[in-house]
Amino acid sequence: MNEPLSITGSNSMQCNECPAGVMHMRRVTYFTWLGEELVTVPNFPARVCDMCGKREYDQRAVSVLSMILNPEAGKPTRRIKRVPQPDSYPLNVPHPRSTNR
Repeated sequence: MNEPLSITGSNSMQCNECPAGVMHMRRVTYFTWLGEELVTVPNFPARVCDMCGKREYDQRAVSVLSMILNPEAGKPTRRIKRVPQPDSYPLNVPHPRSTNR
């Protein structure tokens, strides 16, 4: 569960919390509260310090999770129909209901 991820580029960096630690990409369990419910997400990408254990969660994954957990997710958006105003008709074209043709 705590094995390194295979991500291209540098997988480690110095920990900004402790001077001796190195942050490595790992899959961890992410915990968050949704109202009064505790939500756990296994295999969540994060950088974890090998000395102090500090976690920095992948921001893209946090954004996707926030979108999924949003109470408004999946609900259709409300669209407002716009009706053209009478003054927006061109002056040289008769109104469609006009009897003068």
